[in-house]
Amino acid sequence: MLSNEFKINEVDKCIYVKNIDKGYVIICFYMDDMLILGSNDHMIKSTKKILINKFNTKDLGIIDVILEIKISKTSNEIILSQSHYVEKILEKFFKDDNSTVKHIN
Repeated sequence: MLSNEFKINEVDKCIYVKNIDKGYVIICFYMDDMLILGSNDHMIKSTKKILINKFNTKDLGIIDVILEIKISKTSNEIILSQSHYVEKILEKFFKDDNSTVKHIN
């Protein structure tokens, strides 16, 4: 990645950033998952080409969930939510319990 003008994020070494006149692209690696964000389609597509030529990768298309975080996009914002994950956990541990939660002091 460094040979393709990417820089390693000093805070999180799993994040690579490329910022040039044409735009920017950010790659986040986590285990066997990868998230690519960019300022325009050209930056994203050229980054995908680099990755496909160097590594055995598979393009899964536009993301909807990563690391149990649901990602939604509207015309002017990106929404991150873990409500579906919370519901899954509650269902797993309390699926037969219909009682209400009581606060204990």
